Amino acid sequence: MADAGQAAKVAPAAGRPRRDILGRLFGNPALVARIARVPGLRRLARREAEAIFGLMSGFVRTQILAALVETGVIEAVLEGVDDPGTIGRRCGVPRERLSVLLRGAAAMGLVRFTRAGRVRPTGRGRLLFAVPGIAGMVRHHAILYGDLSDPGAFFRGGTDPALAAFWPYVLGGGAGPMQAAAYTRLMTDTQALVAEEALRLVDLGGVKRLLDVGGGSGAFLAAAGRAYPALGLMLFDLPEVVAAAETCGGRIAVHPGNFRSDPLPRGADAISLIRVLYDHGDETVLGLLRSVREALPEGGQVVIAEPMSGGDRCPDPINDTYFAVYTLAMGTGRTRTPDEIARLLEQAGFVDIRHRPGYRPFIASTITARRAATGQAATAIGAETVNLD
Repeated sequence: MADAGQAAKVAPAAGRPRRDILGRLFGNPALVARIARVPGLRRLARREAEAIFGLMSGFVRTQILAALVETGVIEAVLEGVDDPGTIGRRCGVPRERLSVLLRGAAAMGLVRFTRAGRVRPTGRGRLLFAVPGIAGMVRHHAILYGDLSDPGAFFRGGTDPALAAFWPYVLGGGAGPMQAAAYTRLMTDTQALVAEEALRLVDLGGVKRLLDVGGGSGAFLAAAGRAYPALGLMLFDLPEVVAAAETCGGRIAVHPGNFRSDPLPRGADAISLIRVLYDHGDETVLGLLRSVREALPEGGQVVIAEPMSGGDRCPDPINDTYFAVYTLAMGTGRTRTPDEIARLLEQAGFVDIRHRPGYRPFIASTITARRAATGQAATAIGAETVNLD
C-alpha cells in the first residue's frame, strides 16, 4: 500500500532545483533590484514582495475581520443597510474610522462599493453568517490573539495561555456549567461543516450502531442519523457537556463519562472521534484508541476526522499554521500527519488503516481502521491514501 507520507516525499522533489535558484536570486539585494526592472521577471519579484507584505499585514487583517463582526458592521451590510452614514450611526463607529474599516473589508473581498458610494456584501462576506460557526469562531479568537500578544515568549513556552482554560477537558479537568455551555455551543456551531465533510468521505452504510466519543451536543450524530435513518446512535462525553445534548427525540442514547478514567460503553460496531485526537498528547490518544479497541467487536470500525498536518515535506498552509498554533495554545495536543495517526492506531491494535484526504482538508480529513481479529497482525500497515477525486 502507498502511504500518505511516501506520496508527500515524492512530489516536492521535482520543484526543488527551481526553488534553490530562486532562493539564491532573492537572497541578493542587487539581483532583486535588477529583476524588478526586467520585463517578465518583474511580475515574479512583485508577487514575492506582495507575499511578504501579506505575511506582515496578516494580523491586521484578522483584526479588521474581528472588528467587522464585533461592531456589527458586516451584519448591517448583510441586512441590506448600504449607506455608510447609517451603518456608522447604527454600529457606533465614527465616520473616518468606518471608512478605513470598510475599505479594508473591500480589500479583503468581503464587501464592495458601488459607483454611488453604497456598500454591498460579496459572496465571501455572506459566508461569514451563512456558514454556521464562522462568526462565532471570529469572536472566540480574541482569546487566541491575547495568548499570542508576545509571540516570542509564547513559542519559548514562557506564557500561560488563556485558551487552555476555555477547553479545560484537554488537561483532564472538569468545567463549570458556564464554561461547558460556552465550548459546547462553539463546537455545535462549527460541527456542521465537519460532519458534512466526514460523512462525504466515510461510508457508514454497513454500520448498525455508531458511538461518538467526545461528541459534545450530538451534532455529528444528528447529521449521521439524517444520512442513515436506520443507524443506532450513542453519545459519550463529559457529564456537564452531555447534559445539554440534543437527543433527536430520544434517538441518541446518552452516556456521560470521562474517557481518561471511564470505560467506553459497549454495543456499537463503529466509533467516531470527530476533532478529538488533535486536542490531546500522544499518551492520552494512545490510551483512548486502546479504549476504543476494547469497546469494539472484532472487525469493528473507528472513524477519525480532523484537520491533519502535511508534515515536514509538505506543510499545509492552514493546518500547519492556524490549527498547529491553536492546539499549542490549548496546552496539549497537536496536529498530526496521517502517518503519525496510523502508527498510534497500529500500536492500539487496529488494521486496515485508510486515509481519505478531505476536499477541504482545513475542515477535516478522515482515517478509518478496524479492530484486529484475535491473532491478526496489527503492525507495519501504514496509512493507505484513498484518492476520491
